Amino acid sequence: MNHVTIKTLSLKNHPKLNEKWVQEVIAENPALLGLGDVVLKDKERIVPSGGRLDLLFQEIEGTRRYEVELQLGATDETHIIRTIEYWDIERRRYPQYDHVGVIIAENVTARFLNVISLFNGFIPLIALQMTAIETKEGVGLHFTKVLDALRIGLVDEDENPEVVDRHYWEGRGTPKTMKLVDEVYAICREIDSTVELKYNKMYIGLSRGGVAFNFCTMGPRKTAVNLSFRLPKDDAVDQELEAAGLDTLEYTRWGAYRIKLTPGDAQKHHDLLHRLLKTSYDNRE
Repeated sequence: MNHVTIKTLSLKNHPKLNEKWVQEVIAENPALLGLGDVVLKDKERIVPSGGRLDLLFQEIEGTRRYEVELQLGATDETHIIRTIEYWDIERRRYPQYDHVGVIIAENVTARFLNVISLFNGFIPLIALQMTAIETKEGVGLHFTKVLDALRIGLVDEDENPEVVDRHYWEGRGTPKTMKLVDEVYAICREIDSTVELKYNKMYIGLSRGGVAFNFCTMGPRKTAVNLSFRLPKDDAVDQELEAAGLDTLEYTRWGAYRIKLTPGDAQKHHDLLHRLLKTSYDNRE
């Protein structure tokens, strides 16, 4: 196979492409960054200091948020200061999430890496070096992680959830997992017949009288539904879940159990789920 020479571009000096173009490309396809299964939460997010955060992403499964700042050309002092400032503002405003600052530049210099390495461990930072590659079809962006954050360790209610519809979640899940959502919802209706499903971008929750009332939330996937409900960590509950053979996920630092349900589980474990969700409901009341 023949070797093909790759032509790279400097976006900082490009006559047409600019930071806004890069921002739109990443916003449309966040998988490019290699941060995992994330969705766009906000773009050009106004912060109290008067600045604007370039991009804000959130994990689909989890509560890690990524505060992303773009820099064409090489990294500089103002870039790191701005990234840390926005990261700090967001973590103070929304402490229920785990926050990671992400710095993107065309050239992440050795001096810059030395500086931000000192912060890492105290301030979780990721540095991505961006390369623009010219092809016959257009320009592609490639991101290389040159510094990774130390991983820190979910939330049932967003501070201002973006509302979607059932069709959105049918695309993220499957008919079988959406049927499972309906079966769990039926159990919730046994507990309180007034609750309704509320389709948010990050999760499917519940509302009552038009107001969020999330004594449980659901995240449909292709083969399963992640069910979260807030209960104090309890050995008896742990033993019940283990005895039932349910696939439990990590207990969250905001006090919720997470269970991975597969088709058939809602019917098979109806009584257990009803009891656990009723306790969560009573605690919420």
